[in-house]
Amino acid sequence: MARRARTKPKHDEEAPGSESPRRSASVGAARGIWSGSVSFGLLQIPVTLIPAEQRADELHFRLLDKRDLSPVRYQRVSTATGEPVEWKDIVKGYELDDDSFVVIERDDLAKANVKATQTIDIQDFVPRDQIDAAFFETPYFMVPQARSSKAYVLLRDALAARDAVAIATFVLRTREHLVAVMPAGDALMLEVLRFGHQLKDVAEIPLPLPGASSATEPSERERAMAERLIDGMMADWDPHKYKDRYYRDVMKIIDEKAKTGKTTEHHAPKAGAVAHDVVDLLTLLEKSVAKSSRAANDARPGPKKAAAKAPAARARKSAKKRRAA
Repeated sequence: MARRARTKPKHDEEAPGSESPRRSASVGAARGIWSGSVSFGLLQIPVTLIPAEQRADELHFRLLDKRDLSPVRYQRVSTATGEPVEWKDIVKGYELDDDSFVVIERDDLAKANVKATQTIDIQDFVPRDQIDAAFFETPYFMVPQARSSKAYVLLRDALAARDAVAIATFVLRTREHLVAVMPAGDALMLEVLRFGHQLKDVAEIPLPLPGASSATEPSERERAMAERLIDGMMADWDPHKYKDRYYRDVMKIIDEKAKTGKTTEHHAPKAGAVAHDVVDLLTLLEKSVAKSSRAANDARPGPKKAAAKAPAARARKSAKKRRAA
């Protein structure tokens, strides 16, 4: 059996990332984190933001003392003396290049904060396909408040008709965020966006450029074979099709160890080598297409046995009738 802590944990500060499952699961799935209005021209649409991420199923572990399984508290220790530092003696500092620090007080940060206006101020409407997926950060559902459903539906349907996204800014907690408001089925979804300076310029990344070298340019046959492979593996997007096998296996291991004190292997190790130099690209593509075709044929349902037996059954029935006549 898995050992349990004999001492009751104190309600102290825990190590970062050690939030217990019970505490995570207590967060209501439909609890709003912000209420305000979407400013759409002269129209104000009162809404509530609800997190779109399901975090109750995340894995959270506590740090424990292995001798008695008592939770380990997080301590703030000075790197100079090794002694614990109390909260009242802690300040925030920004490290400069010369290993010195600029101390920032709460009042200093307040001067940088944008005043919360309780509105999501739409600044532009842009084509949906122009926003790179790398800019998307955190999704929220927007839920209409009382007597704002008609205006909510109007904005949702207008965006869908134009295949457009509303780009807006709003203040959440103490910081202004750039966001995109877009239709998602029957809902309006607000997606917090990264600002331009938060992403690296693609020009800084070592990538093969078109036409830079004949060695990096695929042939027409290779392109056609790659497109054929993609066509053979094309499917409709279904997020529920893909399972978090790591989470599933870890939860099985936890359940096993809680009951028996032992664990078993939950997946077969896959043997394989990393290809560091792909030379014969066409041969690999041809093999991939053939493998994909075989998998597709195997997945197709074969003729039912009942259907195969039908002609023989009809023949026996006819012979019986002839004998009776």
